[in-house]
Amino acid sequence: MNARMMTLRGHAGARRAANSSALDAAARWGFVARGAIYLLVGVLALQIAFGDSGKQADRGGALAELSDKPMGSVLLWILGAGLVGMALWRLSEALFGAAGPDGHKAGKRLLSAGRCVFYGFVAYSVLAFAAGDRGSGSGSSDQQSQDVTTRALDLPAGQWIVGIVGAGIAVGGIWVGARAVMRKYHKHLKLGQMSCRTRQFVDVTGVGGGAARGIVFAAIGVFIVRAAVEYEPDKAKGFDDTLRTFAETPAGPWLLALVAVGLALFGVFSFAMARWRRV
Repeated sequence: MNARMMTLRGHAGARRAANSSALDAAARWGFVARGAIYLLVGVLALQIAFGDSGKQADRGGALAELSDKPMGSVLLWILGAGLVGMALWRLSEALFGAAGPDGHKAGKRLLSAGRCVFYGFVAYSVLAFAAGDRGSGSGSSDQQSQDVTTRALDLPAGQWIVGIVGAGIAVGGIWVGARAVMRKYHKHLKLGQMSCRTRQFVDVTGVGGGAARGIVFAAIGVFIVRAAVEYEPDKAKGFDDTLRTFAETPAGPWLLALVAVGLALFGVFSFAMARWRRV
């Protein structure tokens, strides 16, 4: 009986920690950190669209750009800490369920667990970069994508594995974009505390930013599938190379500029989520 009571008290204590104001603040700072990265990537992609091809429009490029600013090292540490907060918040959702009526469903908790792993990896790369490992966070996403694809293709049934992963990323991108256009994020917001103008602003950034983000990830998935089908890992593209591909379409650099603005809008939307999201 005593052991059972201690276990129940332990679970209750963990739940209180998951619902604590400290974790709430960590989650919100995580949204700010995510927003800063997407805003920087959007600005870098916009510069590429207008001729500055020396920039790298991905997380590595954003970190390198930030490190060159005054107090850049401090900003990198703050950014990494925010992403750690995001990972911890997602971990609490995986363990105890997310806010909302369906937050305790197994599918939602599994999705939170995947996001926890993703943000944990991103946080590690940012903190390693801040600590001086310039090859950690700033490596080209294009080269990383090709290296991973090469290793995966060498595995038994490697083409199938790479193809399925690429298809999953493409479908995930479409899903992300569609949910943004349908304003599914409304259920996570404190709509009752927002003015009409604030809602309109959040919808502009949420729909435009989410759609652009979904398009980019869908394109990345398509390139990975192509690499699998043709058994050519060089066909796989990371974030930067995928964005540059938009400039090679008949719409030219204007399509890249449009997507770049969308990514910057997603950064602003993340800032809004830091203020108005229920966590």
